[in-house]
Amino acid sequence: MATPIDLRGGGAPTVTHPHPLDNAVWAALDGPHGHLADRVGRAARYPADVYDFAALADPGDPAAWADLLTLVGPGTAVRVKPVERVPDGWEVIGGGEGVQLTATAAFRAEPAPEAVRLGPDDVPEILDLVARTRPGPFLRRTVALGAYLGIRDQGRLIAMAGERLRLPGWTEISAVCTDPAHRGGGLATRLIRAVGAGIRDRGDTPFLHAAAGNAPAIRLYESLGFVLRRRSTIASVRTPGTSAGARAL
Repeated sequence: MATPIDLRGGGAPTVTHPHPLDNAVWAALDGPHGHLADRVGRAARYPADVYDFAALADPGDPAAWADLLTLVGPGTAVRVKPVERVPDGWEVIGGGEGVQLTATAAFRAEPAPEAVRLGPDDVPEILDLVARTRPGPFLRRTVALGAYLGIRDQGRLIAMAGERLRLPGWTEISAVCTDPAHRGGGLATRLIRAVGAGIRDRGDTPFLHAAAGNAPAIRLYESLGFVLRRRSTIASVRTPGTSAGARAL
């Protein structure tokens, strides 16, 4: 993603989020993924080897930012979304713009008989595929977030997709990737539909996130029956103060 707009400045009015998808990471950590949450008050985050995002109950609430500082400590880099402004004293060190898409009735969810469930034993292969295809963050224990499906060719993992954020009534499809040598055969489409079938079977609606500049992925999702719901800014920030480790140097 490209570097975001300047997010510095304090005194922003409190912003409410009436729909859970407006603040999806928080809705997941405060709901179905609560068992994975490290939390202080109105701030929470996933374990560093599961998903590298933190969340605020209300990104416009200074008290939530204070809770995040308590949670992660001073002088610490952390990723947060959505963000419009960060309080004074916080440093913006990177980020970009993302888009969120939701499934409509036109999205055809169906099982893929050739797909296999992926688990902890498959993580080395998953990380190798992710390194070659760069679908977005995928860490050593990301498979703990939900169901991940893969397609193999002669035993080698060549495509995958799975579930990331899960919040009441909604589940995100993520980590959609195909080995470059096997693209063009519809593997991503079959996996998206198969993951979507599992999501719909339990009564949830699928949704997706993508980098705003990833036009090929967005076109694929729209062709499958997803529609753009919103854009949001993702910020990598550094908390105020100096970490104990830095002070010891």
